[in-house]
Amino acid sequence: IDERNIVWENAWKIAQDTFAFTNHTLMPEALETWPTSLLHRVVPRHLEIIREIDRRFGEHLMDVWPDDAARRRRVSIIDTVGEERVRMAHLSIVGSHSTNGVADLHSELLKSDVVPDFFALWPERFTSVTNGVTQRRWLQKANPPLADLLDRTIGTDWVTDLSRLRGLEQHIDDEAFLDAFAAAKHENKEILAATVAETTGITVDPYTMFDVHVKRIHEYKRQLLNVLRIIYEYLELVEDGVEQAASRTYLFAGKAAPGYWAAKQIIKLINNVGDVVNRDAKATGLMRVAFLPDYRVSLAERIIPAADLSEQISTAGTEASGTGNMKLAMNGALTVGTLDGANIEILAEVGEENMYIFGLTAEEVGDIRERRAYDPRALYDSDEKVRRVLDALASDRFSPREPGLFEWVFKALLESGDPYLHLADLPSYVDVQRRIGTDYGDQGSWRRKALLNVARIERFSSDRAVTEYANNIWNLKAFHPESGQDAG
Repeated sequence: IDERNIVWENAWKIAQDTFAFTNHTLMPEALETWPTSLLHRVVPRHLEIIREIDRRFGEHLMDVWPDDAARRRRVSIIDTVGEERVRMAHLSIVGSHSTNGVADLHSELLKSDVVPDFFALWPERFTSVTNGVTQRRWLQKANPPLADLLDRTIGTDWVTDLSRLRGLEQHIDDEAFLDAFAAAKHENKEILAATVAETTGITVDPYTMFDVHVKRIHEYKRQLLNVLRIIYEYLELVEDGVEQAASRTYLFAGKAAPGYWAAKQIIKLINNVGDVVNRDAKATGLMRVAFLPDYRVSLAERIIPAADLSEQISTAGTEASGTGNMKLAMNGALTVGTLDGANIEILAEVGEENMYIFGLTAEEVGDIRERRAYDPRALYDSDEKVRRVLDALASDRFSPREPGLFEWVFKALLESGDPYLHLADLPSYVDVQRRIGTDYGDQGSWRRKALLNVARIERFSSDRAVTEYANNIWNLKAFHPESGQDAG
C-alpha cells in the first residue's frame, strides 16, 4: 500500500497468497501477544495496518457469526480484555492462505484445542506437514561409518531417495552385516566418549548403553523426569543392591532460555546427580552421568550417531513434532517415548516391537486436566517409587554443600500441581526402562531392532516434507533437470 500504491483489496490478496503459517509448538512462546502500546512506540504504521486488518476481519465475522459475540472476541486479532494486545498467531492465520502443524497429532490439537474457532471458520485452510530431517546432513555427513556401510550394502541412491533404506530389511538375518552395523555404532561411541572426556572430564565406557537425552531444556520435554528415573535406579543400586540389566551412560545436552530459571536449575540438578553417581564406587562400571555443554549442531553430529537409546519423553500433547527423534532413529537408536508429536508416526513406521512407549496419552492428559483429577500428593503417599525419589531430593543428598537447593523440585511437583505430570508417568517410565535394560542384554535382538529403525525411517526425510509443502501449500510444480527444462 505505502510503497507500491496498491489498493487495499489487491494488496491483501497478494499478502494472503504469499504467506502460509506453520505453527511449530503448542507452547505459549509460539502464541505470543504484544501490547499495542509497545507497537505504537516502535512500529506505529504497522499497528495502523494491523488495526485495519482487524476491523475488516471483524466485519467478516459479523456476517458469519452475527449472534455470537463471544466467538468473535475469541478470534479477534486485537485482544481488548485488560491491556490491549495483538495476538500474533491470530494475525498469522488471518493473513495466510494456509495453516499447518508439523505432526499429525499437533495438527489435530491445533484444530481441536488451540484455535478451534478458526478451524470452524476456515476448515479448508488447515493441513498437516510432518517435519523431516535431511539424511545428507544427519546420516551421510554425521555418520560416515554407517553411511559407508549403507553404500556398500544397498548402493548410494538412499542419499536422495530414503526409501532405498528398505533394502536393509533383506539383511536382518545376515550376521556378518549385523556385526558390521554394530561395529559402526561402536566406532561412533568411541568418538563420542573422547568428546565427553574432553569437554567434561568424565570418562565413559563405550561398551555401556548410551542413553541419550538431547534437546532444548524445558519442563514439558521432561529432562526432569529422566533425572528422577536415574535417581531411582541409583538408589536401587546403592541401597538395595539391585543392578540394572544393562550398564548405562546417561548423556544429556541442551540449552535453557536465558530467563528460564527452572530449566537452568534442571541443568544444575543433572550435574549434581552426575557428580554423586560418578563418585560412588558402588556405581562404577554400572552408571555414569554426563551433561555436555554448549549443545549445537556440530556436537549433535557426534552424539546422535553414537546413541543406543533416544529419550523422547514429553508430556503427551505438548510436543508439536520433534526432529531429534527422527535423527536418532535414522542413526539406529531405539526410541523410548510417550505417544506425542511425531513419536506416534515413527511408531507406525518402525513397528511397536522396535520402540518403547509408556505413560499417559494426550487424551488421558486432557481428561485429567479437564476434570482436575490429578493429585500428585496422593501419588507421593501411595507410590514407593515416587516417594523414594522425592525424599532423596528433599534430603539434600544431591546438594550436600548447598542445603535446600533442590527443594523447589519437591514443591513444584507436590505443591504446585506438577503441570507436566512427571509423577503420574514416573512409575511406568521406570518399568519400561527395566524392560529396555533387559532387551539391550540380548544384543542380537537389539541390533535387529536398531536396523529396522534405520530401514523404515523414509517418511521422515525432509525431501518428503519439502515436497508436501510444495504440492499442498504452495502449488509448485517439480523441476526435472533430465527434461532439459531451463532452471532459470
